[in-house]
Amino acid sequence: MTEPHIYDTIIIGGGPAGLSAGIYAGRSTMDTLIIEGDQIGGQVTTTSTVANYPAVETIDGTALVNRMQQQAKSFGVQFVFDTVTDYNFSDEVIKTVTGKKDTYHARSIIIATGAEPHQVGFQGEQDFRGRGVAYCSTCDGELFSGLEVFVIGGGYAAAEEADYLTRFARHVTIVMRSNDFTCPPLTADRARLNPNITIWPNTEIQTVAGQNYLTDATFINNKTNEQTTYHVADGDNTFGIFVYVGTDPQTKMFQHDIMLDEHKYIVTDSQGQTNIPGVFAAGDVISKPLRQIVTAASDGANAATSAELFVSEQKHRLNIPVNRSAVSAPKTDVTKGPTSTIDATDHSALPTHSGQWFAKEIVQALQPIFDKLTQDVTLHQLTDDSSKSHELSSFLEEFSQLSSHLKFKMEPTSTELESKYHVHHMPNFRLLTDNDEDTGIRFSGIPTGHELNSLVLALYNIAGPGQTIDTELVQRIQRLPKTDLNIGVSLTCHFCPDVVAACQHIAAINDNVTAEMIDLQLFPELRESHHIMSVPAMIINNSDNVIFGSQSLEEIVSAIETSSPLPVH
Repeated sequence: MTEPHIYDTIIIGGGPAGLSAGIYAGRSTMDTLIIEGDQIGGQVTTTSTVANYPAVETIDGTALVNRMQQQAKSFGVQFVFDTVTDYNFSDEVIKTVTGKKDTYHARSIIIATGAEPHQVGFQGEQDFRGRGVAYCSTCDGELFSGLEVFVIGGGYAAAEEADYLTRFARHVTIVMRSNDFTCPPLTADRARLNPNITIWPNTEIQTVAGQNYLTDATFINNKTNEQTTYHVADGDNTFGIFVYVGTDPQTKMFQHDIMLDEHKYIVTDSQGQTNIPGVFAAGDVISKPLRQIVTAASDGANAATSAELFVSEQKHRLNIPVNRSAVSAPKTDVTKGPTSTIDATDHSALPTHSGQWFAKEIVQALQPIFDKLTQDVTLHQLTDDSSKSHELSSFLEEFSQLSSHLKFKMEPTSTELESKYHVHHMPNFRLLTDNDEDTGIRFSGIPTGHELNSLVLALYNIAGPGQTIDTELVQRIQRLPKTDLNIGVSLTCHFCPDVVAACQHIAAINDNVTAEMIDLQLFPELRESHHIMSVPAMIINNSDNVIFGSQSLEEIVSAIETSSPLPVH
């Protein structure tokens, strides 16, 4: 029986705290693994602009964590995407973390599971999530272009994201239950001084209502008890409620063994040590007065330094050699596939495009993935005379030149060809195998911004080694009946590529499945017909039921199985 690999430290969570801990642990030559269940970056990827990180004037939240991840990798830190389901921290020497995919062992643990947006609990909040109630301005903000928006909250996030939302919304109203902002004046002034923002102090939201869309909301002044009812403006289908009222720590799994405070945050000492020796914690998950990216990074550095000291003392006590050799190159990524998010978000904000699509840095990031392709893929586009169709042609022509395995084929559209290729939206392209067989993978729109990752992963799964999937899950995918998957996206949404890539991976495995990325900004008719006001929005077989939010590959397979019961043999 093969002995399990024992890491020096395992970091649970890949947000700023976990990544900072990884950088410090890797730099001290610790054998380090970061386990992330969803997406690298955590809550910071929902942040439109980070303006208070030292030495960085302003930066997109996703771009910041991408840099952190690359820095951690450069110090040899390994990454794995897995959902932690159990643990055993009782052993004095070796701690165990159990995930859905594997079991991991380490001499120390750093818990950096972060926190998730807190829900207010007003009537209708859950019913209208995805149809007017939202929690991420970078994901859903552009879907409310020209509409009224209410921001619930009075802290950092409320002030910053309200300011950001004025880029899209006709007008933004901040609804806060206190009489003033709880964030520093400089941050609050971003909202106070914005002429498109109104502030309602001492006010709380009570209910929201509507039919297919959110159309009504009721607010109450907690000083005077005066009620205010807002009804959607004439000519508008809906309006937006964006919620920023704090976070809930992700500590439920650890509550029986790890000491928590009255608000369920982990209690640590000044070294980041929990009540269990060898188990540390960092970031938004711990009890502390200020939760910001910079404090999360500080917590991570502190916890990693303490873990390094703990492991060194343990090894010395057990006469285990302590490796102090300098890190010369990154270790192999244990995910066995590309995991980095390619930072190409700038293109998504442009209404039109001319010139070069791919900067030198993006080409360099793509090259290691393209080097793994072993088969040819054709990017087949039907074209018309629209400007977006011409933009897509320019994008695909330049993209196809990045690898000898990529071919670009352009064909003027016709009613017959659109029917033959099942094209319902223009601009559109599909991926064909080296035998010109349809893979079922399609893109309606130009996959720039975060969606460039979807295209790259689709190629990797079709013409390269592909992402590793559990054998049992592959068998379930192969048994799926004929299914059409449409995934409505926003190019600024950091959750969307994971859902698109998972759906398209299913299509790559099963010829009965098609998976189409659809840019909802270009195709508002899909938004209107399915009443979509949040992304990612997955539609199975054009049903009225829309599945909103991040979904794992297994969850998508289960959703298909439920919507299309498998035949009994």
